[in-house]
Amino acid sequence: MDLATIVGIIGCAAAVVYGIVSGDQGVAALGNFWDTPSFFIVFIGSLMCMLTMSDSFKGFVGSLKSFLLTTKVPAYNEGEVIHKIIDLANVARKEGLLQLEEAAGDIDDDFLKKGIMLIVDGTDQELVSNILETELNCIEQRHNKVIGFWNGLSAMGPAWGMIGTLIGLINMLKLLDDPSSIGPNMAVALITTLYGSLIANWLCTPIAQKLQAINRQEIMMKEVICEGILSIQAGENPRVIEEKLKSFLAPGTRDAVLGNPDQGGDA
Repeated sequence: MDLATIVGIIGCAAAVVYGIVSGDQGVAALGNFWDTPSFFIVFIGSLMCMLTMSDSFKGFVGSLKSFLLTTKVPAYNEGEVIHKIIDLANVARKEGLLQLEEAAGDIDDDFLKKGIMLIVDGTDQELVSNILETELNCIEQRHNKVIGFWNGLSAMGPAWGMIGTLIGLINMLKLLDDPSSIGPNMAVALITTLYGSLIANWLCTPIAQKLQAINRQEIMMKEVICEGILSIQAGENPRVIEEKLKSFLAPGTRDAVLGNPDQGGDA
């Protein structure tokens, strides 16, 4: 589990709650910040708007479930992947490309296995490159679609918060002749704005940014695999391949990552 996401979300909530209860009313002040109609206007309104924009109900639910991806530690290990590619390059150089079929049986990464089997089958190098690039683009498009969902929800939260505020102000103006109703109605109007800001800045924007970071890491690892596969097919020296793949890693982590296959590093 990725503790950074969990601690961050809980920490934000704790900061808001502390700001509320630190006043003169104490814990009792929490009741001032709950309003059922405001909740329905902002939360339900924002979600239903995103449902309308989704291509299907299944896609909408899938986009919501993508939140769980931010709570998991990515399984990608740069050093392990590069070491595996170098091992495959050594097999290809010493025993030939056809021997890679047997070695591919131990590969867990489907993308890497697909590339290896393409070159074992004698596929033209340009075609291999096009196939892998097409799959890479499709993966990124699917990821961007989910990221776009959270960015869209981040925009809808404040928008529906403003709608709720306008509703509250209209109700307040309708009862302007009753001074005692002005305060409560104004409070409700402001609560919807608060809810909208919380949706955007507490949940949706951080989730979108986290998913974007996960996407960048996955795409980078697949680019490493593409480069490695094409280099193996071209018959390049494994040492040259290693130096080429090291360029994808941050300079400060290259030696550490490649020195120990079980150790990861920053992309």
